[in-house]
Amino acid sequence: MTGRVTSVRGPVLDIRVEGPLPAIGDVVEVGSLPVVAEIQAHLGAADVRAIALHSTQGIARGERVRTTGGPLRVPTGPAVLGRLLDVAGRPADLGPALPAEAPRAPILHPAPPLAAQDARFQVFSTGIKVLDLLAPLAQGGKTAMFGGAGVGKTVLVMELIRAMVSGYDGISVFAGVGERSREGHEMLGEMKASGVLDRTVLVYGQMNEPPGARWRVPLTALTIAEGFRDGEGRNVLLLIDNVFRFVQAGAEVSGLLGRMPSRVGYQPTLETEVAALQERIASVGRASVTAIEAVYVPADDFTDPAVTAISAHVDSTVVLSRQLAAEGIYPAIDPLATTSVLLDPAVVGEDHARVAGRLKEAIEHYHELRDVIALLGIEELGREEQLMVGRARKLQRFLTQPFFVAAAYTGMEGRSVPVAETVQGCAAILGGECDDWDEGSLYMIGTLEEARRRKGAA
Repeated sequence: MTGRVTSVRGPVLDIRVEGPLPAIGDVVEVGSLPVVAEIQAHLGAADVRAIALHSTQGIARGERVRTTGGPLRVPTGPAVLGRLLDVAGRPADLGPALPAEAPRAPILHPAPPLAAQDARFQVFSTGIKVLDLLAPLAQGGKTAMFGGAGVGKTVLVMELIRAMVSGYDGISVFAGVGERSREGHEMLGEMKASGVLDRTVLVYGQMNEPPGARWRVPLTALTIAEGFRDGEGRNVLLLIDNVFRFVQAGAEVSGLLGRMPSRVGYQPTLETEVAALQERIASVGRASVTAIEAVYVPADDFTDPAVTAISAHVDSTVVLSRQLAAEGIYPAIDPLATTSVLLDPAVVGEDHARVAGRLKEAIEHYHELRDVIALLGIEELGREEQLMVGRARKLQRFLTQPFFVAAAYTGMEGRSVPVAETVQGCAAILGGECDDWDEGSLYMIGTLEEARRRKGAA
């Protein structure tokens, strides 16, 4: 079927179709480039409204339109490994074209039925102490990393990519939603330098692209991840940076289509759009898609409708703290606000759960005393409270560690720490073994044994 463009208003195209109307969600190709646009509304017996996924510059009224008969289909499978793709699955890394025989899958389809999903929890070890101790990640689960601008979300995501590729026989798919062009090229270069690009797929919808591209990029990346899970039987780590920009792009699309806004100006379909993305992330058979999603928190307001809509779907919540980042505690993860459904003795073991609980108690007690210490000094506290404050501060510093992906900036070699070593180290600090140690000996290290060596050398 064909048609013609009757109106162009930025990324919004009105099209008169010759023949049956395409369904909502189907894509059409406009012009010779072609520009891909997704049908969003039926205006009449022969007219539809579409949102373009590429720039409409050069598209004029009367331009020929070709319907495709279905949603956007993107390439999947081994052919896309090591490549940087756009929302339509086209190479954006100046490399060769993808082979024509590469399998393709539609980006719009329902989540796998509950009967097909594997509900068993399996812990995904990252080698990052504070995450493995306080917010164990589940294979086939969803983890959200909440934080404002500049608190280290992207660096943490990149370290997790390295952990997945180096520690597991899995694939990483990275979705850059609303990223700067510079960040995309930097990540591509860093992936090549670290030797992990051949098991990674990068999918970008950059901030200079139309809102339709930024809105659909997470679905393109998820479809590629599902292709490896279902077609290849591989475990996949899906990283989305940033889910808030996906919601923001949906609000822009909603406004362009003339829909009445909901709370705080968000689209009325906010909950539905977030659920359509999140519910497809699951374990099916013996393979899983594990999602780690960076979420920008506007003005550090955790009651924002977008933040609450996203947090309703996740298993683990990691909160990055601006105050900890200002104190030089990296990764700047708030141990009190960070939670996981897997932090359960039946899943992680009695020792792990007990140590995590005691650590949170110690840090919470320290936070309660901070105002007293600031006003009167630590000397005014009792002996037991002074010991507890010292241990809480040492625990905070022990949970810092240098990242492999940040070695060029920090000058320190990265560390990956087994979960058992993390639990043992925290238990030793809580038990008083390190009471006479200097706090600096525990800062930016891996295991407690490294601190012992540092202390001995001093």
